[in-house]
Amino acid sequence: MIRTLIADDEKLMRAGIRLILDHADDIEVVAEAPDGPSAVRACHEHEIDVALLDVHMPGGDGLTAVAEIARLSPRTNIAMLTAFGDDHNVAEALRAGAIGFLLKDTGPTELIRAVRVAATGESILSPQITRRLIERHLLADDGGAEAAKNRIRQLTDTERDVLRLVSAGLSNADIAQRLYMATGTAKAHISRILTKLDCANRVQAAILAHESGLLTDP
Repeated sequence: MIRTLIADDEKLMRAGIRLILDHADDIEVVAEAPDGPSAVRACHEHEIDVALLDVHMPGGDGLTAVAEIARLSPRTNIAMLTAFGDDHNVAEALRAGAIGFLLKDTGPTELIRAVRVAATGESILSPQITRRLIERHLLADDGGAEAAKNRIRQLTDTERDVLRLVSAGLSNADIAQRLYMATGTAKAHISRILTKLDCANRVQAAILAHESGLLTDP
């Protein structure tokens, strides 16, 4: 079972998400939280696999909670719940270690799929929104481009191909199919990429790929 936390200051939102997730046989909502500090405690106490955190919550928001959850409960994969266009705050959450984000109007089927993907440690990325997010906020500091290029140079040609597909939001299985390799091989490549680049997750690796210009390099 995927042990899940829902953190949102609106009871109606939490109830709606719980109602959707309760229909999945492999997902169990074991805790709810109305603010960031409560979410941090719940993740630590209940051994949460996936935490769905609202970005804005009175009394302690999800942004502040991300780093604390990563420190106290490293097993927990964090996905942010956000409204469309709230790019800056999502960017900060990704930098802090969240593995992705979900729009609050995400449909039931997509929400269940996203929780399952998050439980495996894969990033939850919408290529269109991610591209806009990175272009608007993460590429604003041009000074980091050369440093990013130096880190990318550590990768083999195959690892660069894998990273391009990770940045496009593809799953391990999709990457394996595109590059004619086993899913386990794709997963192993991604693990080595994260180690070489010193990235905590796939989202951070994708950000680095964008910053380095890898995705526009023929």
